[in-house]
Amino acid sequence: MLVVACLGQFMVLLDNTIVGAALPDMQRRLDTGLTGLQWIVDAYVLLVAMLLLSGGVFADRFGRKRVYLSGVAVFTAASVLCSVAPSVGWLVAGRVLQGVGAAALSPASLALLVAAHPAPQARVRAIGLWAGLSGIGLAAGPVAGGVLSQAFGWPAIFLVNVPIGVVLLVAGRRVLTESRNPDARALDIPGTILSVLGVGTLAYALIEGGSRGWTSPVILGGFAAAAVLLAAFVTIERRHPAPMLPPGLFRQRLFTVSNSAMTVVGFALMGSSFFFSQFFVYVQGSSILRAGLQTLPATLAMVVVSPFAGRLAARYGYRSVVTGGLALAGLGLLTLGGVHADTGYANVWWRLATVGVGFALTMSPLTGAAIQAVDPQEGGLASGISSTTRQIGAVLGVAVLGAVVRARQSDGASFEAGLDSVFLVAGAVTLATAVCTGLWLAGPRPTPAPAPQQRPDLSARRTP
Repeated sequence: MLVVACLGQFMVLLDNTIVGAALPDMQRRLDTGLTGLQWIVDAYVLLVAMLLLSGGVFADRFGRKRVYLSGVAVFTAASVLCSVAPSVGWLVAGRVLQGVGAAALSPASLALLVAAHPAPQARVRAIGLWAGLSGIGLAAGPVAGGVLSQAFGWPAIFLVNVPIGVVLLVAGRRVLTESRNPDARALDIPGTILSVLGVGTLAYALIEGGSRGWTSPVILGGFAAAAVLLAAFVTIERRHPAPMLPPGLFRQRLFTVSNSAMTVVGFALMGSSFFFSQFFVYVQGSSILRAGLQTLPATLAMVVVSPFAGRLAARYGYRSVVTGGLALAGLGLLTLGGVHADTGYANVWWRLATVGVGFALTMSPLTGAAIQAVDPQEGGLASGISSTTRQIGAVLGVAVLGAVVRARQSDGASFEAGLDSVFLVAGAVTLATAVCTGLWLAGPRPTPAPAPQQRPDLSARRTP
């Protein structure tokens, strides 16, 4: 059971990084531009971000095994659709379905592990394996994407999910045990729909604005519609008895600052890594396979450092570790802004590794800070919100930084100059966030214990 639950999360995390390595091949074979590549990535991330919390509630209410296997089935079928997509439109549709499947199976896989291991020590070991396989999936993605795209073309990166999905469906029906939470929260269907439409409309305006024109009626209408939808979402969440994103949690400064910083982490990390393979292929002339290998230092650094981030935060505090990590990542991104076509790889890999180490130091402590800010019974919800804010940041990062490249090119700059601007913008935003966390990311002040009452000194009294 443990392996089946962990392998599903491995498949989801593998898909997060394997696509990036194949983007240059997709651009060539599908004859698409930067806008098409942005939709290929953001269509998936958007659905995961907006449905992740609802997926966890679905698993608790309707059965974790049922939701997990349903998510695997949808994800596997969507992978087949992606592999045979004849155009960008069909590929984006497949990526949307992949996001729906991932949003169901990912929280359900962890819920299955927690329910199956009630003993604290066994639970810690199970979650450790779950996180370890997730890390392997992240690290394997760039290499696997480069190998498969070079040898068989980009459709192979989606077909690799099919045998994994079939094995999970067959084995999961036999070995997984059904469990539910009878006290699970009610579903927030209006909030879920409005969040998907609001963030999706905003992403549409940001991605399409470069090609259609920022002052075109469609783009201006998109921004206006996004504002209305997101305002309606906030209003609904304030009135819903069981909101997917309880507004009251954001009254806690620690919770608000940690999730705001997590949004920036997703923005800068996903937005910059979207261009890593493209830089090596289009600027430095690497093959797709070699580019996949060249991007590996960032991912490997995250896999190696992430397990130690929580321990460092427990020892030195959230503020010190997160601020140091953001500063390190920001400086690494700024140095990437100075890399050019003739820069040797010996002077590039350490910059990627610096970015990976910096962001690895932030994610676990930021999640821990968000959980610390709320009541213990809301810890699971706080963790889910932290993951959601990171994914929202990723959606916006790909959209906004892609718009930066198009704006530079429309002014006559080269693609290389556009990438320089991307890394400089991402680095500056990350460093600014480091300043903010250094000032404001602090836990609530401990309540001083009442002074012990002094008992009267009976020995000092005189006896009559």
